[in-house]
Amino acid sequence: MTAALDQDLSDDLAAAALSLARSFAAGATLWCLAPDWEPHAQHVAVEFVHPVIVGKKALPAVALTGPGLVATTRVSVRPGDVVLAVAAAAEPAVREVMLRAPAWGVDTLWIGSGVRPPDGAAGHVLWLEDPDPRLPATGGFVLIYHLLWELTHVCFEHPGLLTTQECADEVCITCSDEGRLGEVVGPGRVRTATGVEDVETMLVGAVAPGDLLLVHAGTAISRVTA
Repeated sequence: MTAALDQDLSDDLAAAALSLARSFAAGATLWCLAPDWEPHAQHVAVEFVHPVIVGKKALPAVALTGPGLVATTRVSVRPGDVVLAVAAAAEPAVREVMLRAPAWGVDTLWIGSGVRPPDGAAGHVLWLEDPDPRLPATGGFVLIYHLLWELTHVCFEHPGLLTTQECADEVCITCSDEGRLGEVVGPGRVRTATGVEDVETMLVGAVAPGDLLLVHAGTAISRVTA
C-alpha cells in the first residue's frame, strides 16, 4: 500500500485537503458520489460527519446514491460546495457531474484508479495504482479518503491557512476577460457559479435546458461538450 503514496500523489493529497478545509471554513457541504461502489460514498460522508477522534469538529457531508445522480447533484449543491467522487475515469454520471460542476459553482475532487481522467476533469484528482482499491476495509480508496479527512483537520489546526487573498482591485484585468461555464435552465436563462443569469444566446443558436455554454459579458459565445 505504501507504494501507492508516491510523491506526486502525496502532493495532490495535501493540496486537496487544504482546498477542502478552506471550502468547509467558508460554509461548504461535501457531496459524495460513488455510482458503482455506493458504500464508499457513504463511508466518506460518515468520516466527515462523525469524526472518530475526540475534539475534531463534525463537517457537513452527504452521500448521494441511487439513479439520476446528475440531476440529484444539480438540485443539491450550492455555490461554494464540493463534490467528491470515488469512481473510475469512464464512469458516465461522474464525468457529467465533473463537467457541469463549474457552472454550479462547486469544487470537485475525484478519487479513482486505472486510466486517469483527462487533465482538468476535476479540481483535484487523487489517482491510485492499486490493483484492487475497492476492498472495503484495507483498499487504497479507504486509505486515501481517511488521509484526506485527517489532513483536512490538520489544516483546521492552522487557521491562517483557511483564508485566501481576494482580488482588491476595482477592476481585475483577469476577471474582466473571463469566460465562464453556464448551464441552460430556460430560454435566455443560464446557471453559472454566481447564480442564474439572463444571457444572450444568439451566437450559439437554439438552446435547451441542460446545454452547456461558455458565457462572456452576458453573451453565450460557444457551446461546451465533453
